[in-house]
Amino acid sequence: MADAKIRLCVEHDLAASNSVPLNREQANYLFNVMRLGVGAHVLLINSRDGEYLAEVVDAGKRRGLLTVLSQTKPLQMPPDLWFLFAPIKKARTDFIVEKAAEMGAARICPVSTDYTSSDRVRQDKLQAHAMEAAEQCGGTYVPIVEEISKLTTVLEKWPEDRQLMFCDEARVGAAEALSKTAKGPWAILIGPEGGFSSGERDRLLAMPQTTPISLGPRILRADTAAVAALTVWQQALGDW
Repeated sequence: MADAKIRLCVEHDLAASNSVPLNREQANYLFNVMRLGVGAHVLLINSRDGEYLAEVVDAGKRRGLLTVLSQTKPLQMPPDLWFLFAPIKKARTDFIVEKAAEMGAARICPVSTDYTSSDRVRQDKLQAHAMEAAEQCGGTYVPIVEEISKLTTVLEKWPEDRQLMFCDEARVGAAEALSKTAKGPWAILIGPEGGFSSGERDRLLAMPQTTPISLGPRILRADTAAVAALTVWQQALGDW
């Protein structure tokens, strides 16, 4: 397995001796970009079966075929954590999705708030970024990226058993607040660059599932807040 440096997410079932056909994009990446050929080894994941070693048996310009050899890592599921965020500028939204995938979110949910500056996002593009992040960070599960929804709609359907870590600029004491809570289904919500409106804040604080926290005495950019919030939650309640 020493020569298997490339990881690829596929849709097919993974088990020893299975054949995995490649689509045009995957074939182009492996054979034209990475210059692999017949006999090369690749690591495969599919969010179900763990990580498997596979060998290239057909390397065409527009197609390819891999044969699965053996499992190299069991499936490792992330914590039952949703990550909700308000989209910002494209590159920074991509960054937030990548970091949420790397840091253990199971589901990534863009939400439109009263002060969201950009609510035009491509779910398929963000899902691709999450997939690339999982491939690069050694994960065996690719988080689901949802279509953007209004925050009010999401809160109306909020599950009774899912706790919500509300990153509120007006609060203090993240560690102390989380120390009083229990593990289980959770979600993290960070706001847009303009913060939450008073109506949104009142709605969130009225929910019994909400635990408001602060991310420190300085106001963070949305992409920085994403990493900080995930770090705080993982250290207190996650799988770190």
